Formats: sequence, C-alpha cells, structure tokens
Amino acid sequence: MAFRVATWKSLDATARKALLRRPAIAGDVSIRADVIDLIAQVRNQGVAAMRKLTREVERAKFAEFRVSREEIDAAIGMLGAAAIDAIDFAIANVRRFHEEQVPEDVAIETMPGVRCERVNHPIDSVGLYVPAGTAPLPSAAVMLAVPAVIAGCPSCVLCTPPRKDGLADPAVLVAASRAGIRDIFKIGGAQAIAAMAYGTETVPKVDKVFGPGNTWVTCAKSIVAADPDGAAIDMPAGPSEVLVIADAHASAEFVAADLLSQAEHGIDSQVVLVTTSESFAAEVVAEADKQVESLSRAHIVRQSLQHARAIVVDDLASAIDVSNQYAPEHLILQCQDARRYLPRVRNAGSVFVGAWTPESAGDYCTGANHVLPTYAYARSYSGLGVEQFMRRMTVQELTAEGLASLSNAIITLAGLEGLDAHAAAVSRRLGSAS
Repeated sequence: MAFRVATWKSLDATARKALLRRPAIAGDVSIRADVIDLIAQVRNQGVAAMRKLTREVERAKFAEFRVSREEIDAAIGMLGAAAIDAIDFAIANVRRFHEEQVPEDVAIETMPGVRCERVNHPIDSVGLYVPAGTAPLPSAAVMLAVPAVIAGCPSCVLCTPPRKDGLADPAVLVAASRAGIRDIFKIGGAQAIAAMAYGTETVPKVDKVFGPGNTWVTCAKSIVAADPDGAAIDMPAGPSEVLVIADAHASAEFVAADLLSQAEHGIDSQVVLVTTSESFAAEVVAEADKQVESLSRAHIVRQSLQHARAIVVDDLASAIDVSNQYAPEHLILQCQDARRYLPRVRNAGSVFVGAWTPESAGDYCTGANHVLPTYAYARSYSGLGVEQFMRRMTVQELTAEGLASLSNAIITLAGLEGLDAHAAAVSRRLGSAS
C-alpha cells in the first residue's frame, strides 16, 4: 500500500507543510489556461460550444440539453422501489435538518427613534452542479436541491453530465426531481459552470453557482466568481478528502474502511490518518491493503492512495493541532471519549464523532449537508446550508427625534473624515425641523 508514514515531531516546518499539501492544488495551476479557454468558448458560442464540448469531453451521444418530463418518468421506471425509498428517506432527513436553519429577520431599536432591521431574501436564481465523473452522485442532488427549495429561490437550475448514451443518470434525475428541481440540464464539467454563470440560448444565467466537482470544475468556479459578469459561488469544493484521528483503542478495520470510502471518490482524493500509535498506523495500512482487494473501484482507490498519509503524533492534542492545520473537508474522531475533543476542533467542514459515525452516513442521510469546503478552505468557509441560498439586507428608519439624538456623533465623525457633505445631510435636516 502506498501510504506515506511520517512522525510529526521529526519534521521541520517546511516538511510538515509539504506533508499536508493537497495533490490537486498543483494540478489546478496547470489547467487554468485551458479552463479559461473553455469558459470563453461557452460564453462566446453558447449552445454550439456546449454541443462540441459534450462530444469531445463527455464523449456523449447528444440529443437535447434540457431533461424532459418523459426522461424523468423513464428514470423513475428504471429504479427499483428500494432505491426510490432510500432517496426519499435521505430527502426527508436533509429537509428536517435544513428547515431548522432558516434565518429569522431581526428588528430592534438601537435607541429611541432609531430602528435597524436585517431581512432575508432567497437568491433570485441559483445553479446547482451535480458531478458524475467516475460515479453518479444522486446524494449531491439531494444536498443541493433541498436547501435551495427551502430557501425559496425562484429559479433553480441543475446541471449534471450526460452518460455516453446522452441520458442523465436516472438516480440523479429522480433525486433532483423529488427534491423539487424542475429545470435540469445534461451538461458537465467546467462548461456547465460557464453555461450557468453566463447563460446560453438554453441555460438561463444564474446569480450563484453551487456544488462540488473535480479540479476543472473547482477552477472554473473560481474564474467565474472573479468576473463581475459571472456568478458568485458557494465555496471552493473540489476533490474529496478525509482526515481520521485515531488512538490505539480505535478499530483498525473501521479506520481503514473510512479512509477507503473517501479514496474511492477519485484518483485526486486524499486521505490522512493521524494517530498516537505507530503500530496502529501500520495495522491500518495492512487492513486497508486487505480491504481494497474486495472493492469494485480498487483501481481508483490504489491511485488515490498514492497521496495517502499516516502521521504519528505524541498525543491527541497534537493530533487536533495537525488537523486544524490541514483543515479537512471531513474529520473523523475515532478515539476514546471522542466528544471531549470536539471543542478543540476549529477547522473542519464536518466532524464525525465516535466509532459508530462513518463519514458515509453524512454523505447520504444523517441530514447534515455533504457539500463542504476542501483545499483547507474550512479555515474560512462553512459547509452548505440554507443561509448560503439567501441574501441578507439591512434596513434603517429614523424619526426626527432619532436623527437629532445621533446628529452630534454623525457630524463629528464626518468632520474627522473630512466629508462635509455627510455632515450637511444631517445638519440641513435639523435646520429644516427647527
């Protein structure tokens, strides 16, 4: 197995930084020029470019970009009752948790005659991207669609890559439609991000783009977000990653299974074990080596594990410090009295506490959202929730008496900044009221 095992205290600062570096970041730099060119094609040529890119990139037989009602009905027929029940179960739990996240408006008087409010509105138009590179992800459709619908966004556009036969994955279509999405398009990769950010003859322009993806998708999101004519984005959400903190009392079988569950996402995924026991690290590596043989995606897992790390630390406090530096998308605490260490965790997209909380439970149906920041952006970004589909606007209303009570402070502060017109906007009102 390709795990690199390192002892943290033996490394200097430079070596520690290199050990925690994501493999996909270097790749992002090398493809940026290609992504810029691809976005320009979609922006300038619209549907013609999307047809060309669908053939070249997706290698898909092309029919129509928009998914028809008939295709959705056919997709329902392709899935068994158990699959549809599982999708509905996940939607129900995700909806239950996210309904509790709807922000309340705020209205207070900061002093007599001075009223301040903060009101919440759904974003007018949002774009949801559901990847399907090496595997379709109906769970991502659920995680994106449910909060968008709860927020009340008037327009929700969902893009997902077509299969080789030109159809979208049936499970993705069922999940999206049952979660409340009506406008679904068969477009994948960076070209889907460009289509939603700028609009085409077929795909309406959106104000904000949501959803995970590979390095190309993540790069495209960063480019359109930097363009005033493009679209805002939820977060830098790229290749999946997990960090497991484990002590010598943890189950090597469970830890290895958790690491492999993330490694199977793609060859650019990264898995990290931080443990207080060197012998336990060796046990996990051996267990992972055994378990990988039974996996249908073993060829992907083995490539992903080229980036795997096992880091040995002196104690669990040091393990938490390493994790906070890495800022993982997923953090699993597999140690005795795991909840006790939760207050020390500062930087993580989502935390899974205890031996009976596999990350895959959160991927599907605990109710928490699995769209999370990667690339160490968990230091400054949060995982997806209802509030990201909303915008907040403040309102201020003053009476004449309220303005009078603020006037001395306003005029004095305007004078400190040399802004006479600011002061005059107050003094003229006071003069007219006298």
